[in-house]
Amino acid sequence: MSLASVDFILLTLAFFVIATLYSAVGFGGGSSYLAILTLVLTSFFAIRTTALLCNLTVVTGSCYLYYKNGHLPLKKFIPFVVASIPMAFLGASFRLKEQVFFILLALALIISAIALIYQTLSLRSNFNVKQYPSYVSYLLGAGIGLLSGLVGIGGGIFLAPVLNHMKWDKPIVIASLASFFILVNSVSGIGGLFVSDSFEIFWPEILGLLFAVLMGGQLGVRLSIGKLSAKRIRLLTGFLVLFVGVRVLLKNGLEVNFFS
Repeated sequence: MSLASVDFILLTLAFFVIATLYSAVGFGGGSSYLAILTLVLTSFFAIRTTALLCNLTVVTGSCYLYYKNGHLPLKKFIPFVVASIPMAFLGASFRLKEQVFFILLALALIISAIALIYQTLSLRSNFNVKQYPSYVSYLLGAGIGLLSGLVGIGGGIFLAPVLNHMKWDKPIVIASLASFFILVNSVSGIGGLFVSDSFEIFWPEILGLLFAVLMGGQLGVRLSIGKLSAKRIRLLTGFLVLFVGVRVLLKNGLEVNFFS
């Protein structure tokens, strides 16, 4: 598929901004990539594949920097990823009807956005980290892994608000876990698309989009490490996710054309 030059430039800029904002709070941006791609692509499979590839590009760079700066304790993250990988693969292998897919995605995004906004407004600089048995991590990883596979994004945007509410660890560690969670689930989700014969990319525009999200992701994660995910960035990201969720629900799920 070929896009007009102006459309491609605008799409690339939008992806850069999204990657910057989302990576600053440990996310990959998959939800917003999905919403924007519905405006320019007609293939449902190409939309899901592109969002996952962009997710993967952003969080790979993020995980490297988090690990380099000592914010990625892999041993602590193992229960989440071990449980999530097969479930994300399973979720991605289901060939959902397009309308069901978008309704499920939209509702998950709206709930996650409200949680992120609420937590950011009530966030305190000092709080006591709580300890949980290991099976809680396995259950969370499996459940959110399945959901992320179904809706075609990495799942960090669902996991982070839950862990922040639980006071599982410091916000910077939760952000790094969200990035790592997105990384493994994106790889697993892509595998599920291959198995279900749903993997489809649009060439050569995908190269420009991947480069844009790589640059935006590197900028955003540096803001995260340097500023510990500033409150305004978290709020802006939360409202962006909320807008995307509402738009996807109305336009793609319920097919109400309030947004052009």
